[in-house]
Formats: sequence, C-alpha cells, structure tokens
Amino acid sequence: MRRRQARTALASLALAALTAATATACAFPLQDLGPLPPRYSGPPLPADTVVSEMTSVLAAEGITVEREPSGVLGRCWERLSGRHAPETVEAALKAAVARARSEHGWQTGPDTAGERLTLTKGNWTVMAGFAAEVPAGGQAPVIVSLTCVDGGDTTTAPTEPSAPSLAPAPAPAST
Repeated sequence: MRRRQARTALASLALAALTAATATACAFPLQDLGPLPPRYSGPPLPADTVVSEMTSVLAAEGITVEREPSGVLGRCWERLSGRHAPETVEAALKAAVARARSEHGWQTGPDTAGERLTLTKGNWTVMAGFAAEVPAGGQAPVIVSLTCVDGGDTTTAPTEPSAPSLAPAPAPAST
C-alpha cells in the first residue's frame, strides 16, 4: 500500500514539474507584442464608389451586372449579378479583373484555389466568379461579391434615429 502511495506521489510530483516546465516554455510566445498593424491603408472607400468601379469595369468587357439590394444591416456587403455568353465569360471576366488592376488601382487578392478571381483595394475585397456548366442555349451567370473589412461610413444601411435628449425642460418664466 505504501508503494502505491509513493508511486502516486512521485507521479503527481512529475506531473507538476512537467506542467511548470510547459507553462514556462509557453510564456514567451504569449508576450504582448503591441497593437496589430492596420488591415488596410488609406481612408475607407464608400460602397457606392466600389460598386460603380466594378460595374464600369465589367461593362467595358461586355458583362452587364445589376446591384442587388443589401439586406444585411450592420455589415458592408454588396453583390452584383448578371449573365454573359458562356463561350466568352471566362475571358471577359479575366479581362475585367486586369482592367480593374490597371485602371483603378485594384490589387490581386488572396488565392481562393478555385475558379474565383479576387481583388482588394482599401478596405474592400472583391470575389468574382461564373458558373462553369451552363445549359445549352443559356447564359452563364456572373456573380461578384464585394465585402469590406470595416463598416465605418461605407455601409448603405439606414442609420438609427438619435436618442431623445434627457436634459431637463427649462423652467417657466416668472413675471
């Protein structure tokens, strides 16, 4: 019985030492390194500006899109959708992305490892794609999703009315 207690005590002591060593070893990576760098540079871009740029770039390549109403309050998210001839949709979309980079200063966005093309500018990321399989005689759907990092003043959602003032009413004038 005493051997079992001795082994348990020794195992507990070893576990405590291991825990202390692990905590000491992990303390270095958890140090405060200061504030994170900004996620984008420059002033936030308004949603209307971004939608206008993307619509004109796509139209210059023959892709007509319409802005869908954004029903998401509190987030800046826009969506453009349209249709294009399936034989040329891929080339037209790639040309539009190249035009956005060269004429409007958009940068290549993160790689999505798929058939989507991505762009970034300021606080916005644009993902554009099309349907690979289209029924015979149909048009290829084109979807462009625009998402911003910080809502700020870029949202198109209505603002809430201001709260009523809680200041006391002025005292009546005495004559």
